[in-house]
Amino acid sequence: MVTTTVTRSGTPSVPQIASRLRLAVVRTARRLRQDAYEAEGRGTLSPTLTAALATVDGHGPLTPSELADRERVRRPTATRTVANLVEQGLVTRTPDPADGRGFLVASTPAGRALLKRLRERKNAYLAKRMRSLDPDDVATLERAAGILERLLDHERPA
Repeated sequence: MVTTTVTRSGTPSVPQIASRLRLAVVRTARRLRQDAYEAEGRGTLSPTLTAALATVDGHGPLTPSELADRERVRRPTATRTVANLVEQGLVTRTPDPADGRGFLVASTPAGRALLKRLRERKNAYLAKRMRSLDPDDVATLERAAGILERLLDHERPA
């Protein structure tokens, strides 16, 4: 249950704003995923696999341990995720030159193409809805995107 508290000035409290923002972000992300997966085909890739593929594509090549750290999962989970992505031809595994026992994971052209399609679909979904907004609201969303990016940048692993 969310407790609604208002400051003396009549404005919502930080926890109340955080609660509303969290719900709006979660619902928006779910709608973006749903729309992209309906267009791509439901069996294509789960949100977890998509996130891992995007991390590998954006930061790779990575070791499974580095992927686990970035995705905030345990190493065995990352290893299973990599195996699934390899099976689908979306990433490759190559020997790690720094550790002969390990391997590096990198996205394939097919993986990059899938990410591109999903991102384009999600961007189109959001842009379509934003076109109906007042220009001031669009500018507010632009500022909010920057603020959210700064919040998230402060918690990224080194």
